[in-house]
Amino acid sequence: MSGHSKWNNIKRKKEKTDAQKAKIFTKIGREIAVCVRESGGDPSVNGKLRDLIAKAKSNNVPNDNIDRIIKKAMGGDDKNQYESLFYEGYGPCGVAVIVETLTENRNRTAGDLRHYFDKFGGNLGTTGCVSFMFSQKGVIVIESEGLNEDKLMEDGMEAGAEDFSFEEDVVEIYTDPNALHDVREALEKKKYSFISAEVEFLPQTYARIEDADTAQKMSRLLEHLEDNDDVQNVWHNWENEDDFSEDEE
Repeated sequence: MSGHSKWNNIKRKKEKTDAQKAKIFTKIGREIAVCVRESGGDPSVNGKLRDLIAKAKSNNVPNDNIDRIIKKAMGGDDKNQYESLFYEGYGPCGVAVIVETLTENRNRTAGDLRHYFDKFGGNLGTTGCVSFMFSQKGVIVIESEGLNEDKLMEDGMEAGAEDFSFEEDVVEIYTDPNALHDVREALEKKKYSFISAEVEFLPQTYARIEDADTAQKMSRLLEHLEDNDDVQNVWHNWENEDDFSEDEE
């Protein structure tokens, strides 16, 4: 996929959220609860729920927590009515940002996000203002240890995969968003080990930041967005983020 990989971002998020387990547990739990209410609590017939359970386990959410969330959602004990909303905006230097949220109070969420964008030199825009710079793809991440790359590509293409990106310790498999669950299920039957399977927004154009002060503002914007309880995912097209990561650490 034009040399682009989200795995560095995924690793960055994981390294950060490992120190904030309660927050990541809450976010994934909210996703699972909404999924169960929409499509049922049986993962054998709810493909999205299977993917979320795999995501929870890859983030070290205990099985007891997962079971408790599913049972609570099936019983209707959680009275919060969450809705999925997407927000779009620009960070400093024109970096495009898409934010996926699950919220029971859209006014609070929009206010929080607008505050973050304003504080760090960006602006929250209207629907469609940056999404045209991205394409939606299903992204399956699997462990690469011991894999036969040729066999994986053969199995993946047979299942409907469109492209592959081989990284240091993982493989990213790209699919049409509507084919994500079918491809994952086909590969699951062949005993591949999954880390995640989600629909992602992949940038088609990129923006660069050349000075450290502006880069710090952009990093702080992303940190505040990712730390917000209502935010599930953040995508952006900051091309040279890694150039400043060592300075921030």
